[in-house]
Amino acid sequence: MKNSEDTYHIPVLLNECLEGLSIRPDGRYVDVTFGGGGHAREIFKQLNENGHLIGFDQDPDAKANAWEAPNFTFIAGNFAFLKNQLRMFNLFPVDGILADLGVSSHQFDSGERGFSIRMDDELDMRMNQAGDLTAKKVVNEYDEEDLYRVFREYGEIQSLKRTVETILRARQMQKIETTGQLRDLMAPLAQRGKEHKFLAQVFQAIRIEVNDEMNVLQKMLEQAVDVLKPGGRLVVISYHSLEDRLVKNFMKRGSFEGKIEKDFFGNILKPLEEVNRKPILPTTEEMERNSRSRSAKLRIAIKLDTRVQ
Repeated sequence: MKNSEDTYHIPVLLNECLEGLSIRPDGRYVDVTFGGGGHAREIFKQLNENGHLIGFDQDPDAKANAWEAPNFTFIAGNFAFLKNQLRMFNLFPVDGILADLGVSSHQFDSGERGFSIRMDDELDMRMNQAGDLTAKKVVNEYDEEDLYRVFREYGEIQSLKRTVETILRARQMQKIETTGQLRDLMAPLAQRGKEHKFLAQVFQAIRIEVNDEMNVLQKMLEQAVDVLKPGGRLVVISYHSLEDRLVKNFMKRGSFEGKIEKDFFGNILKPLEEVNRKPILPTTEEMERNSRSRSAKLRIAIKLDTRVQ
């Protein structure tokens, strides 16, 4: 089994995730964000020959971190197709699902992928390199209305008008090709002392649009309910408020908008029951050891015995 943890991605909240999954040695578990395999390897160690681990990842680089074993299956695909893929491989239903959302350390550090504000590389930001939409297309080809939508919904940027107008003016004179160009263009718009946060919001908004992250997350959460056995566990790590809000609302109330539906007797209709009402956060020691964990929030839920349609 290849150990790429140090070079690819340090698993965040590892022990908390393992405890949250409550792993049975003969159970069937899915890591829908396989990446460097850090979480997956530790799950696999707790399984016996009757257990099975499934790893999902659409990033071609992640496949190199997979290993060969009769009770391990790597699926090179987007977790938006979780249910169909598990059925195709006859690995349905499952006892637990882990999702470590966002961008991996490897993707940030691979300059040619265009995720990092620190580098000067081509504006790409595709998690799936086969995708058609790139950050370059968003920045240079989206009309004014769509740019407003992207930065308002996915970046929660306060200086929204200045951000959009600056991009529109700049691209009329010269195409915005690289992360460095975008960074230098946006930096003067940031409040003093908050430059990094503002740039991170700009890049985040574009990345979410390129990868359709919010819609994909919703699809995965809905399908997770269908593929989990009653009593099965859903464990999700999110890194920004947009992700966490969706996960929290779905686990707590059974809807992404946070609306509560009740039956005739006043019981809340929802497919999951929260294990932890408040998110589990990394310790100070982990944040010092792994900077990516600083914004992490872990939520855990159990599938209820019956799902009311």
